[in-house]
Amino acid sequence: MSFKSSQYSKIKEIYLKFLKKKEVAGKPLVDKIGKLNTFYLPLSEWIYSKYKKDNKTKIIGLSGGQGAGKSTITGILKLILKTKYGLELCVFSIDDFYKTKAERKKMSQRIHPLFLTRGVPGTHDVNLINKTLKNLKKKPFKQLLIPKFDKSTDDRFKRSKWLKVQKAPNIIIFEGWCIGARHQKDGDLKKPLNFIERKYDTSLKWRKKVNNDLKNNYKKLFNKMDNLVYLKAPSFNHIFQWRLHQEQKLKLTKKNKKTMSKSKIRKFIMFYERITRHMMKDFTNISDLTIFLDKKHRSIKMNYYK
Repeated sequence: MSFKSSQYSKIKEIYLKFLKKKEVAGKPLVDKIGKLNTFYLPLSEWIYSKYKKDNKTKIIGLSGGQGAGKSTITGILKLILKTKYGLELCVFSIDDFYKTKAERKKMSQRIHPLFLTRGVPGTHDVNLINKTLKNLKKKPFKQLLIPKFDKSTDDRFKRSKWLKVQKAPNIIIFEGWCIGARHQKDGDLKKPLNFIERKYDTSLKWRKKVNNDLKNNYKKLFNKMDNLVYLKAPSFNHIFQWRLHQEQKLKLTKKNKKTMSKSKIRKFIMFYERITRHMMKDFTNISDLTIFLDKKHRSIKMNYYK
């Protein structure tokens, strides 16, 4: 990594400032400089190397279970890629493209009651994601709006609160828990994984519809990624603990927002469990770079596949 000391100092300064805002209730983040040197800077350089191959806009997928730190990572990558390489980034989450509550209510009545709960493939507006990606790469570039989803109300924000993209991006980082997921064989759907599947999806209708969406329109969407980075948690239980911690932070920082109890979170992540577990086994087939995390969210190893 070629680096001027003044440039490194500037990156370190804005990086530490960014992390300070993330620290909540006297819980300081550990090994900040170590993470910068061994994780964030090499990852930024890898992304830059992909862009420099032809200097064309790249779509980088960032995937990993709930609470794995995707939002924090994308925020830091944006700072480094702008400061060190002068790149313009557009960062957004698949979560912001959830269908509205009214749309999911119709789905729950028409297809299966479990589609009222956001999360699984089928509950995103894939047509809007495709349109957004197309417009972000269009030349000449025209400013556009990207939706934002309010998890505390379980509905989309009004257009006045959407993200306004005013400059053509060099890098688009598209993050989300199921980015890059592949469908399962039909036979693998039969055995229920948890209480939700066992009690509410006895006909397998919900599982089959989710799996079919992954096989078709989500596959076409994920094929638009130039590269995929996957954050691998030590186990599914760690994802539950991280998601719980995420909710505790939300409770501390968003005083008037609705938050979920431990039992509600346990039930909520059951909706995500099947695909999350499948991705944890399938990561070598879906990712170009896998980042192995320890139980404290620290990067312990980075495996490059492409």
